[in-house]
Amino acid sequence: MGTATARADSGRLDSWKEIAGYMRRGIRTVQRWEREEGLPVHRLPHEKLGSVYAYKHEIDAWFSRRGEEAKTAAPAPSALPSLAVLPFQDLSAEKDQTYLCDGIAEEILSGLSRLAGLRTASRTSSFQYRAGGSDSREIGKKLGVGTLLEGSVRKSGDRLRVAVRLIEVAGGFQLWADRYEGSLHDVFTIQDEIAESVVRALRVTLKPGEDPAHLRQGTADIGAWECYQRGRQFYYQYSPRAIEFAIQMFVRAIQLDPNYAQAWAGLADCWSYTYLYSDRRDALREQADWASQKAWEMNPHSAQVQASRGLALSLKGRNDEADRAFEAAIELDPGLFEAHYFRARHCFALGRSEEAVASYEKAMEARPEDFQSRLLVAQSYEDLGKPERAAAVRREGITLAECHLELNPDDARALYMAANGLAALGDSARARRYAERARAISPEDPMLLYNVGCIFSLLGLPDQAIECLEGAVRGGLSQRGWFEHDSNLDALRALPRFRALLSSLL
Repeated sequence: MGTATARADSGRLDSWKEIAGYMRRGIRTVQRWEREEGLPVHRLPHEKLGSVYAYKHEIDAWFSRRGEEAKTAAPAPSALPSLAVLPFQDLSAEKDQTYLCDGIAEEILSGLSRLAGLRTASRTSSFQYRAGGSDSREIGKKLGVGTLLEGSVRKSGDRLRVAVRLIEVAGGFQLWADRYEGSLHDVFTIQDEIAESVVRALRVTLKPGEDPAHLRQGTADIGAWECYQRGRQFYYQYSPRAIEFAIQMFVRAIQLDPNYAQAWAGLADCWSYTYLYSDRRDALREQADWASQKAWEMNPHSAQVQASRGLALSLKGRNDEADRAFEAAIELDPGLFEAHYFRARHCFALGRSEEAVASYEKAMEARPEDFQSRLLVAQSYEDLGKPERAAAVRREGITLAECHLELNPDDARALYMAANGLAALGDSARARRYAERARAISPEDPMLLYNVGCIFSLLGLPDQAIECLEGAVRGGLSQRGWFEHDSNLDALRALPRFRALLSSLL
């Protein structure tokens, strides 16, 4: 039987020369796609790029063991296909469309992650590979998936061009690729078409009623969606000025679609953040509670909404309800950073150190680039008698905070959190320098004063420490649990001035 007939009958390639030619054509297709999209072009690992014989020794070895591989390497019939959606690259001329690239990738992932027949890596796990340059097999191995969805976005005016490709991790080959063009108003249709194409390419078995195009949570208003994506981009900068911009974006999204639950949750998060870190007025806490309640009424099945509701309830002291909201958020989306991070802060304030550690560890897994979780969990490790682990995460957190400060030198929160870690590690000079820099940026910020007070306590400067803590209380910081359970303040507990401060808190 000839080769052509064998392939027609069985779908296999039975000649190593034939396979080599097939491999070469496939790689050239990938390279052509990469050139057209302005992406780095992957090269073959052999010098004889133009010769099919360059593959001979590899293919001979493959032929010799393919019988065994067919028996041992085949996935179990019940194994689900698995996928990671990587952050899409911004190919726009101004390079200012990161929010749009992330939003498109997130919406595709959101629809696919709700399919019972497909296992997906979380957004925060896959988005750590934003910088690119990693081998697809390495990424797939680390994320534990068999396929990767890569893409790029080019936006010019109202015109949009999205290119995507599906990569098989094991061999690094392209399973499917396509390009979509239209106006910004077509973005929802483009997202749905990409999700449906992935389902077909991976042969995902859909249950009755399942359709990735109908599983998106959010809004049908493209303007509201775009404002929400911009708002989240600002929110994740964690600075007072960025939070102001985020509030404006979330409010605009709500004006365009009053029933957009995620935008209400974003607004609640901004007010919760402001209450926690810069302005302790009760009015802000009430606004966070009101906005999170509205979001919950609109969509209690959103993990983001549940996490935001949990934080607002925690600030109100409604602890049992907050616990239930955090549990619901984690059940809906185990990879959501905010669900674990907000819960960790909640547990720490209540003195539940072991639970706080568990939640911080989940938050670190969800967002590896976040410096806050590492610098905050270190204290709980110490409280539980794990000083070596505390020192290790502090060093990691300081490195991440300093990288952040290179791009955001006026981020007072990054400064005082890094200072706390440095003080705990014994680097007193740098710790004090960072703390003073932070205090100079925002000298009336009650949360900043509280944290600088903790740093001065660690540095053996009790008078300066209590002065800052008293300023924090005057500014409205009244969470007695922090003063009671924060081991950074242990050196102050026997002092009459500190006891008087503690007794003034309700």
